[in-house]
Parts: sequence; structure tokens; C-alpha cells
Amino acid sequence: MRRFWPTSLPGQIALLVAVALFVAQALNFALLLRERRAFRFAEITLPAVTRLIDAAERHRAPRVGQPAANPRDRMRGVRLVTDRVPVLRGEPETDVESAIRSGFAEAGIPIGRIAAHIRPIDEAEIRARGVGEHRAERLRRTGAVLDSAVELPGRGWLVSHTPWPMAERGVLWQSLAQTFILYVIVLLPVLWIGRRIAKPLRRLADAARAFHPARPLPAIEPQGPQDVRLLIAAFTDLGQRVNAMVDEKDRMLGAIGHDLRTPLAALRVRIESVEDDTDRARMAETIDEMNATLDDILSLARLGRPSEAATDVDVAALVDAVVEDFRDLGHAVDLVEAARVPLHLRQNLMRRAVRNLIENAIKYGDGHAAVRIETGPQAVAITVADRGPGIPPDRMEGVFAPFTRLETSRNRDTGGIGLGLALARAIVRDAGGEIMLANRDGGGLDATIRLPR
Repeated sequence: MRRFWPTSLPGQIALLVAVALFVAQALNFALLLRERRAFRFAEITLPAVTRLIDAAERHRAPRVGQPAANPRDRMRGVRLVTDRVPVLRGEPETDVESAIRSGFAEAGIPIGRIAAHIRPIDEAEIRARGVGEHRAERLRRTGAVLDSAVELPGRGWLVSHTPWPMAERGVLWQSLAQTFILYVIVLLPVLWIGRRIAKPLRRLADAARAFHPARPLPAIEPQGPQDVRLLIAAFTDLGQRVNAMVDEKDRMLGAIGHDLRTPLAALRVRIESVEDDTDRARMAETIDEMNATLDDILSLARLGRPSEAATDVDVAALVDAVVEDFRDLGHAVDLVEAARVPLHLRQNLMRRAVRNLIENAIKYGDGHAAVRIETGPQAVAITVADRGPGIPPDRMEGVFAPFTRLETSRNRDTGGIGLGLALARAIVRDAGGEIMLANRDGGGLDATIRLPR
């Protein structure tokens, strides 16, 4: 059922109106059919019953001066059959049978069996009875004949033939024609109005999907009904407030970064006067860690509106440069050479994402990391493998949350505050990709950056 339910606003409005029209026409058809049947009962059934009662009274006891009933009669008349039990064709009509029985009971005439059947017009019978052309045409228009048979005990059967109009057929075709005309007259304007309402809503949905704090808010002209206009105006106002809040956030982060880096730089200068080499090295390491933490926090906070523009970058060369930086620092990082793979992305941010993954692999993988690049028709995968203990399956998603560290392996002794993976995922997602973690059989973890081509 859900497959046939329209998903668009014009389609649902049209379906609702179509169902309402169908229900209204069905009720109208039922009332009209009931009226036609009541009219047919009053104009056809009751006169037919009256004729049968009159014929029964004539056959029972003819009044003085009144000629006896003639068994021979025309098609619409009543005749007495004494030599056989009449066989009626067609469908039984119980309402007529009940009316005949009630009429004879009120007249006080005892009767036996009753039969009333409706059958189509028989052209051969019309010709055999010599019915005139005018009346024959009238009979054809009615469509059927009501054959009635009433048993008079000891005398025979009274049989009558009455034209029976097929009211249901005419009413049905009339209702179908009315429904079709209503659908054309009503549904076409409804569809037009629905599309007129839905068009600005679709534009609003497209603008909402395309909205990004790093880009100006797309201009949307309020159109459609008043409610839709108010919604578009509210969205435009909301987007402007969001951009203003993001601008204020960037200004605040810039001030925080400046206010924190200045005293850290001053501390870095002052520790040079410390005579103990060990203490001076520890102080410098602490200051470097604070600077790195500050850079990670500011980078993660500003990622929604990066200042760096996307350019065409050779991914293989980018990864090779990051690996060489780690090798220059004395770390064991292996790289599987790959062919040139150009992608459109922000080079410095992607370099930082790869560097964060390699740093994690070195810290938690016995000081060794292996990097490989796999190129496919749809995407490029950069995989960083380590030899560490891996990550419990139930924590795979949780480690991407900011300031999250695993207690057994990612603790303060190994450095970091839990922003590396969060920042790497934010950078990769900003480029339209995704980061996936997977434990390898036999130990170790694979961290894979998947970028669409």
C-alpha cells in the first residue's frame, strides 16, 4: 500500500480530493439508486400488483353485467394459465413477490405459490405478440420484463408481463460520467495549486540542504501562500542568525588563540634561563603539547568554515610527503608506492588528517606504521595499519568523539587529549569522505580514509 501512496504534496492533496469526490459520488449514487427503486416500486410494481388483483377478482366471481375474463391477453396484460405450471426465466425479484403477497392478503384473496422474475427483452416474443413499433421501441428502452405468476388454488395461474426499466444501469453510467467530469474540473486545478504551493517549498528544501556556514545564504524570494512565505522568511532569518553566530564564534576563537599563544610564547622564552637541562626539556615539551592541543581545538572548532580553498591535489604525493616527515623524525613508517591520484580537496587539512592517523599508529602500535593507497573507480582509500592491541568493537564509534581516550591504551602517558580521530573524521567528512576503523585478524588496527573520486 505504501508503494502507491504519493510522496509529493500535490500528489497527496490530489489523492485526498479524489478519495473525497469518490466517497461523495458513491453516496450520491446510493441515494439516487434508492430513489429510483422507490419510484419504480410506486410506478411499476404497485400497478402490476393491482392488475393481478383485479384479474383475480374477475376470475373468482364476475359481477353481473361484466363479461368474464378472457384468458388471451397482450404482453402487458394478465392471462390465466390452466393447463400447466408457468416456467419463468431470469432472476427472482423477492421485493415484487413480497408486494404481491401483501396486496392479495389485503384484498382477502387466497393464493398459493408466487413467482416474480426479471429477464431481458426477447425480440422474438415482441414479434410473436405483434406489438406495435412505438411500443416495441419503448420496451427495448426499458431493457427488461417483469414476469409475475400467482397461483389461484383450483383455477390455475395468473401470469403478467410488465416492462421493467433497468434503473441501475442508467444511474451507474450517469454517476460514472459525473465522477469523470468532476475529476477533470476539480483535480486539475488542485494539482496546479498543489504544484504552485510545493515549488517554493522545494526551493526552500534545496536551500536548506545547500546551506553551509562557510558560504553566503542563498537568496530565496518568498512565494506561494502566506504560510509558505512566512516559512521562507523565517528560514532566511534563521540562516542569517546562524552565520552571525558562526562569525562571532570565529572572532572569539581568534581572540582565544591569540591570548593563549602569547603567554605560551613568553613561557618558551623564559624557560631558556632554566639551568637544568632535564627540567628545561620537560617544560618545553609541556609547552609544545599545550600548543598542539590548542591547535587541535581551534582547528576542530573552525573546520566548518576553513580559510583554505580546495585545489587539485595528488593524493599519492601528499601521503608520501607526510610519511617522509615521520621518517625524518626517526619513525618507522612503511609506504606502498601508488600511482598518481588527483583529487579536489584542501591539501593542508587532508595532510593533517593523514598525519593524525599515522601518529596514532606510531603511539599505539609499537612505534611502527604501514601506509598504503588503493585506487578504485569510485573512491580512493588511504589505509594506515598499526601493530597495536586494536580497539574493542563496542568502542569503534566512540573513539571518534572529541576528548575520548581508551583507558587501556590511549592514556595520558602516550600523549594527546583525544582530539586526533575527531579532527581527522571532521576533515575527511568535510571533503565528502569517511573514516573507518577495523581490527585485523592476528592483532593490529586498520584506519582507512575513503575519499570519493
